[in-house]
Amino acid sequence: MDSFSSVGKKVRLSRILRRGRAVAFAFDHGVEHGPGDFPPQSIDPKGLLEEVISAGVDAVMMLPGMARLTHDVWAGRTGLIVKLTSKSNMRPDDGKLLQSTFGYVDDAVALSADAVAATVYWGSPYEDAMLERWFAIRSMADSYGLPCMQLAYPRGPTIKDRYSLEIVRYGARAASESGADIIKTYYTGSRETFRDVVKAAGGVPVMMSGGPRRAALLDFLHDVRSVLDAGGSGVVVGRNVFQHPSPGKAMKAVLAVVHENAEPEEAEELAGR
Repeated sequence: MDSFSSVGKKVRLSRILRRGRAVAFAFDHGVEHGPGDFPPQSIDPKGLLEEVISAGVDAVMMLPGMARLTHDVWAGRTGLIVKLTSKSNMRPDDGKLLQSTFGYVDDAVALSADAVAATVYWGSPYEDAMLERWFAIRSMADSYGLPCMQLAYPRGPTIKDRYSLEIVRYGARAASESGADIIKTYYTGSRETFRDVVKAAGGVPVMMSGGPRRAALLDFLHDVRSVLDAGGSGVVVGRNVFQHPSPGKAMKAVLAVVHENAEPEEAEELAGR
């Protein structure tokens, strides 16, 4: 018989992964990259979230402080993934391969989160420290029935190409073996290679990291289509939506590809209307 916590995980995951797929809005860039990442029309967090949530996004991923500041926008309207680690971009270079604690599982529970998230830079000199934090988060989250998303990002001095198939699938496998319930990782550039990343994860849902803004929204939509065709479970997207002139329309286009199986060209029309 399932334990109380395993039932809780299943229920919460179903709120995020609708029919096995999801589009989550990444909203931790204010710390990770700084407010300069946002165009002037998207600098107001509540206004931006209102656009994205009104478009129908499945979940928003943000740090505890931002979740507290914007609860009147997201509460009862979309899933909440509370990210418990982060770092500023103002650090010296030798510290940029380490994420710090930005909150605790108790904060996520208090905020009524549907999941928690934490980053592990596989291959970093600080891998041990981030794994220790990851296991502490996962252990506490397990006791509450909270799913754990791992942002499995291979980065380190021995890694020449963080987007290569061998590196990305290594990170996905490591995330799976360290107990992740959902994996967010880099896109490897093609349907064929990302299929191998999904296989390496051993059945744990794999979502593509949206990454830097693509030159055209259509290019990004083709990436998303390839991820789905490879067996991926969707995308966690930030800049390709909030740096678009119409974030709500861009989000509708991404959602159409993920949940309606729309072709990228058809979905792009939604962003142009």
